Amino acid sequence: MRRHTRRKVRILLLTMAELGEADEAELQRLVAAEQQKAQFTAQVHHFMELCWDKCVEKPGNRLDSRTENCLSSCVDRFIDTTLAITSRFAQIVQKGGQ
Repeated sequence: MRRHTRRKVRILLLTMAELGEADEAELQRLVAAEQQKAQFTAQVHHFMELCWDKCVEKPGNRLDSRTENCLSSCVDRFIDTTLAITSRFAQIVQKGGQ
């Protein structure tokens, strides 16, 4: 997946030479957004692995209450952290636009 995204980015960058200034800026914005999505997805997968390794001792047909609570807490921490980071980035972007 990551290789496919890089290939798309290279193709897009090659066509940038043919674009006007406004089109180039829009294309750069789209490329940056795609890179952020890919990075976020990679972080989510990494986080899921961490929670799994931390909380699930032995996989089975059902999760016991301890494992459920651990996974729930782990996910809650992830959501809280993500919201805090997103809020901080929004503040930075807002300040940069002023």
